[in-house]
Amino acid sequence: MEQTESTIVTSVRVAATDPWSQARDLIDAPDGFINIAYEAVDRHVQHGHGSDPAMLWLGKAGERREFDYADLAEQSSRFANVLAAHGLSKGDSGFVLMGRVPELYIAALGTLKAGLVFTPLFSAFGPEPIRTRMEIGSANVLVTTPQLFKRKIAGWVHELPSLKLVLIVGETAPDGCTALGPAMAAASPEFEAVKTGPEDPALIHFTSGTTGKPKGAVHVHEAVRYHAYSGRDALDLRPGTVYWCTADPGWVTGTSYGIIAPLVNRTRMIVDEAEFDLDRWYGTVQREKVQVWYSAPTAIRMLMRSGAEAAARYDFSSIRFLASVGEPLNPEAVLWSEKVFGQPFHDNWWQTETGGIMIANRPGMKVRPGSMGKPMPGIEAGIVERDGEGVRELKTGEIGELALRPGWPSMMRAYLHEEARYRKCFVDGWYLSGDLAMRDPGGYFWFVGRADDLIKTSGHLIGPFEVESALIEHPAVAEAGVIGVPDETAGEVVKAYVTLVPSFAPEEDLERDIRGHARKKLGPAVAPREVVFRTTLPKTRSGKIMRRLLKARELGLPEGDISTLEGDET
Repeated sequence: MEQTESTIVTSVRVAATDPWSQARDLIDAPDGFINIAYEAVDRHVQHGHGSDPAMLWLGKAGERREFDYADLAEQSSRFANVLAAHGLSKGDSGFVLMGRVPELYIAALGTLKAGLVFTPLFSAFGPEPIRTRMEIGSANVLVTTPQLFKRKIAGWVHELPSLKLVLIVGETAPDGCTALGPAMAAASPEFEAVKTGPEDPALIHFTSGTTGKPKGAVHVHEAVRYHAYSGRDALDLRPGTVYWCTADPGWVTGTSYGIIAPLVNRTRMIVDEAEFDLDRWYGTVQREKVQVWYSAPTAIRMLMRSGAEAAARYDFSSIRFLASVGEPLNPEAVLWSEKVFGQPFHDNWWQTETGGIMIANRPGMKVRPGSMGKPMPGIEAGIVERDGEGVRELKTGEIGELALRPGWPSMMRAYLHEEARYRKCFVDGWYLSGDLAMRDPGGYFWFVGRADDLIKTSGHLIGPFEVESALIEHPAVAEAGVIGVPDETAGEVVKAYVTLVPSFAPEEDLERDIRGHARKKLGPAVAPREVVFRTTLPKTRSGKIMRRLLKARELGLPEGDISTLEGDET
């Protein structure tokens, strides 16, 4: 990680004034050192809260395991000692590949406690995406399960020159690997968190681009200040809050707000090993009396598709706050949740690169359905347009690129080994997100689309999200993805791909009815000329519809990096 640390020092723009005094008050940072794992578990034990419930794990087969903060402190210390016993130390690179089992969360905390840089991988990745990320990140240790090792790792793992240790969950391990169970049992339960500094690397999250290899966004231990602060301010996390973030730690939400923010704020977090199941999810909210529920628009639309009747059998009175992230939440979903749960889902916006929630419908704010909300306190956001080598700010109501003033604690400090790519994100004192948005007179921000998703037809600029939101208001449409396809007259025309609610069949009359509905809502210039029925739409595992993949397949173009494609095992 030597190259990364150098990159961080030269790349980060420090804010002239520090607006994060409240964030500082939420963590200890003894003697100026900041270690995420210490802030997440050890300090609570030291302050007398070791017996507070920290994590309830729900297994696929109905198992339940409870962990308090003392349990997580002890188990993460044992894991840190296992790493140290094998010669691993501060700055080394630790990768974890497994489903949502307790060992994943213990390994994450133990890796950070030992001063290593933690990189989570989706358990559904195929062998090539796993290998690519481990090569880019110069992996020194990998923690995985026997099944995943056999299926995806065994054939090539010993070809990685950087790899020093492979830990296998369970009591036995293949030749050349170490069984985690006996190693943990033999390790000491005492470990003093490594004294990492604010700018020491802590996390690497890989994110896909439209072309080329995945980018490794580097985050530092200082980010914990913003995880604590934004968890409190944007998600209403308090000590004792029963909190369920449905995201997998294989993507940034599942780490930032599925591990770090809830633990730093001393909540009782729910972890469900199983994938989406309507009755399981509703039953968990009712049985565990979930108070704050953070999920993705894809899952919310699946709940919608099942209808209000399916929810009527359950008691949701424990819920005090609902939040959504991953892609824009359609207005219809906001209105539906208000009807079914008694309150709306509060959409928010951020990116792997920002490391934390930047724009949100915060608790107590009036929600404008379809809006991502307003910038968090301390975050300065603007709408800009690239102008030669610089940018110019746009006025209220104009569509442009969403930009942020750098300097918040969880901002990425580098793209791993890609300094030039990193520097291109910062122009004229702005971080340029690549997302198109608009700010209304009330200060609310509205997502329009990725810059490369924008459709230009007959002189009109059309954001796909607007069209998709209109389409899913049709009672037959469950999900929609919209692209522009070439047209000799108009330049581009809008084409839509939709999945249907199960009670509807893909028929020609229905296609006409959906197009008519869209024309009525949007007008003929914006409405899709063609609607294609699909059983599924390509999505990332974080729930984002991959419009660029729809377009590439429509036009026979290169598909780019599809390693994060949901269900892809290649």
